[in-house]
Amino acid sequence: MLLESLREEVLRANQEIARRGLAPHTFGNASGVDRSSDKPLVVIKPSGVDYAALTAADLVVTDLDGNIVEGALRPSSDLDTHTLLYREFPQIGGIVHTHSEFATAWAQACRAIPCFGTTHADYFHGPVPVTDPLTAEEVASDYVGNTGAVIVRCFRSAKLDPVAVPGVLVAGHAPFTWGKNPAEAVEHADVLEYIARLAFRSVVLGAPDDGIPSHVSEYHHLRKHGPKATYGQR
Repeated sequence: MLLESLREEVLRANQEIARRGLAPHTFGNASGVDRSSDKPLVVIKPSGVDYAALTAADLVVTDLDGNIVEGALRPSSDLDTHTLLYREFPQIGGIVHTHSEFATAWAQACRAIPCFGTTHADYFHGPVPVTDPLTAEEVASDYVGNTGAVIVRCFRSAKLDPVAVPGVLVAGHAPFTWGKNPAEAVEHADVLEYIARLAFRSVVLGAPDDGIPSHVSEYHHLRKHGPKATYGQR
């Protein structure tokens, strides 16, 4: 069986998004990529398989073009979004797609999530972005691939670093997050849902539209991720 270690990581990531309530029923998926050879391979959840029944052997291995290398089941219907993100964002090693309640609500409202507080700033350098809606032509020609394309376009046009901004809201759809491995991608999905819930309540309570002052958010982000970071242990 190919990539046994990565299979176990991806299995745990899929189980974890279900355990945390980020992907009810069979919504959502997690994947990981092995870039150790000149032909990277992706391990991803099969389509429509219940998380509780999922095993490492059920996971599907593909190349970065989505061609199945190993696996008896059909891969996730979001495969082409994952593979495009892995091609365009070489810094990332794991991707999670969820339909978590509050993050999905912001996506359905086609609204970026402003940085209302330091919890947000600790994980996202600036607002959580929202993509443009897909056009009718993009949906008809290649819905899943173009979902990845609008994410990449969103990051390129705003000059966003996918390491500093480890997730996005796809307009009218739901969030995608990523990280250096599948476990970190799950952490970012969980944090994004928490940020989205806090942001919704902040808006209800009358928070200013532009969020906290930029010097505060910048300080908090850099103390965790900057070159002179002081958060955590050395």
